[in-house]
Amino acid sequence: MNQDYIQPNAWSILEEGFNAERVKSSESLFSIGNGAMGQRANFEEKYTGPTFQGSYIAGVYYPDKTRVGWWKNGYPEYFAKVLNAPNWIGINVKINNEDLDLHTCKSVSKFKRELNMKEGWLARSFEAELQNGIKIKVDAKRFLSLELDEVGVISYNITLLNSDATITYTPYLDASITNEDTNWDDQFWDVLKVTQNNQQSFIEAKTMKTNFHTCTFMQSRLFINQEEVLIDCDNSQTEKEAFCNYTQEVKENQTFTIHKFGGYVVDRNHDKDALVSAAKKALDKAVSFGFEALLETQKNSWAKIWHTSDITIEGDVKAQQGIRFNIFQLNQTYLGTDASLNIGPKGFTGEKYGGSTYWDTEAYCIPFYMATKDQSVARTLLEYRYNHLEKAIENAEKLGFTNGAALYPMVTMNGEECHNEWEITFEEIHRNGAIAFAIYNYFRYTNDYSYIPEKGLEVLIGIARFWHQRVNFSMDKKKFVMLGVTGPNEYENNINNNWYTNYIAKWCIEYALENIETVKIDHISDYIRIKEKTNFTDEELTSWRNVAENMYFPYSEKHQVYLQQDGFLDKELITVEDLDKSQRPINQKWSWDRILRSPYIKQADTLQGFYMFEDHFSKEELERHFDFYEPFTVHESSLSPCVHSIQAAKLDRMDQAYTFYLRTSRLDLDDYNHEVEEGLHITSMAGTWMSIVEGFAGMRIVDNTLSFAPKIPKQWQSFSFKVNFRNQVIEVNVKQGETYFEVEGNSDVNILVNGEITKVSPNNLQTA
Repeated sequence: MNQDYIQPNAWSILEEGFNAERVKSSESLFSIGNGAMGQRANFEEKYTGPTFQGSYIAGVYYPDKTRVGWWKNGYPEYFAKVLNAPNWIGINVKINNEDLDLHTCKSVSKFKRELNMKEGWLARSFEAELQNGIKIKVDAKRFLSLELDEVGVISYNITLLNSDATITYTPYLDASITNEDTNWDDQFWDVLKVTQNNQQSFIEAKTMKTNFHTCTFMQSRLFINQEEVLIDCDNSQTEKEAFCNYTQEVKENQTFTIHKFGGYVVDRNHDKDALVSAAKKALDKAVSFGFEALLETQKNSWAKIWHTSDITIEGDVKAQQGIRFNIFQLNQTYLGTDASLNIGPKGFTGEKYGGSTYWDTEAYCIPFYMATKDQSVARTLLEYRYNHLEKAIENAEKLGFTNGAALYPMVTMNGEECHNEWEITFEEIHRNGAIAFAIYNYFRYTNDYSYIPEKGLEVLIGIARFWHQRVNFSMDKKKFVMLGVTGPNEYENNINNNWYTNYIAKWCIEYALENIETVKIDHISDYIRIKEKTNFTDEELTSWRNVAENMYFPYSEKHQVYLQQDGFLDKELITVEDLDKSQRPINQKWSWDRILRSPYIKQADTLQGFYMFEDHFSKEELERHFDFYEPFTVHESSLSPCVHSIQAAKLDRMDQAYTFYLRTSRLDLDDYNHEVEEGLHITSMAGTWMSIVEGFAGMRIVDNTLSFAPKIPKQWQSFSFKVNFRNQVIEVNVKQGETYFEVEGNSDVNILVNGEITKVSPNNLQTA
């Protein structure tokens, strides 16, 4: 049974009623971020019930020593942990010397929490009766500023409902935090100094091993009925904490308010010896703005983001809420302003998985950022991998590869592999293909070829060299084979000839060869530079071509489908429909041995290849493969429903496409995988956007032209979105029976609609 307590709303995530059993789930769902930092939706005041405290700083990590039962040569030495950072949001509250704690209150009523996605803020309100009989009303609102991305702001308001009382606010900083996710319970932070100066407090700390220096800071302002009051601050501190006590006599029906300004400065952006000075500047600027002015700035910043990234759906509020939630969380996680950052699988909402970058970025996220922002953001994501090319070559060398072969990591923070499961680290090598495909996808969409001669070709050469060395020639099959791999379906480990891996390896080699020739003809100076740097030879290229032309692909004549891997038909082929529902999800009910012997597929595998290389196959071939593999797919990966939704729409199976869309868009809101309290599935959220834009709207690039084949679920009256295509913003509005196009700017755009050329002119609605 999925959870169902989030109230349907087009622009907000709403929770009504306090339930201690869903506190941790809501802490994930109501998380906030601004690209530079983020936090779970923990209560500001003390809460002694079960909670998962989490605040995170982008790019700051700890290399937790790998923990495995049996060490194998080539294992990464560490598993990078997203670090729980010092907590700046805390505000302890005492009323007549009793702690405000929703876990111990006599009663809690009118509890409401709202994550306003349109304007970018989190609010919470409730009424409570304490054990001492005092009744209060609390209204709290906070956000992480997009404009001042080192700063977050809280407005916390208490109204006395039944008597006068003494209220003490104690805003604090706490660096005695620990990670939920740790291998050895190491100490991740070394607190260097705690300082306080009247209203301002600072904690300087550095990470162990990686030596990231940070300064966590805070300052507060106090108000009675919106009139500022000056209250002496009673400062105190420990080795890892800083407290400021503000005590005020408050009358019945008066509202006592604290505005707390806090956040982080990091030596990634400042000199490590000047962090307190940088923190003071951030505080001075934020406090001079004040809460309300910063909130207005926040609204304007989000309005600019939504202008190109919003998708509207008429007639289905749950679907509308789902897509906006996904778009909102993607933009909270990554905005493209820092080339050293990437999109982590949990973003700023939890610690599971570790690392900041998976193949999800290239396979799922780049299309979203490419179409909803300036193309420079997508190019920045490509450059992130180019900047890690030397590390990818080192990763391959550790496994015995030579001559500049590059194996990009499955999980990374700085380019090094830091995943500690052997079947992933050593075998899920298809991630290399996603890196290369993203380069192709970027050029296909933007028509910006400059990246390839400047940087991309070196990446393609390293990847081609890896595939060339990873195969071996089978004398039995008279073909090149790929042994001991794991495909996208992680419920199959150490198998031979995964079709998707073999196919993308062949394609990578061919694409590298194609671009070597293009650069040689059209960018001769780059060609000379790259050839000197990489030392490739004509003989080497001939050997690559031989591998690509003679790659083995398992195939079933009986079923007329490519087989996911050798031996797939040896399994007991019982479909998911015939699997006892009590056995689901199998990853929580079955032993790993049983899963590996089953035919069940975690996510699109062979179908992933048909998604990425759709134009290589006919619609009839797609239909055969979809009908064969989808019945065995348990969709226990967050990346699974979106690909199947896109392909179901391609096959005109709109009911099925819609079902998959709902699952991907509300995966976390409805907690399909029963794990949302650990954090959200950020990277798969880009797949939700793809489900609408590539699935229902059928957006593709055909013959170098933007193309649409619009369809609409029967549950919807209409849906609309914008894409930034080659620096022109095109709006698409799909209704039942007709589609409208409009272009912003000054130039006409030719697009294909159901195979027919349509010219769209600025400020002129075009019907198709």
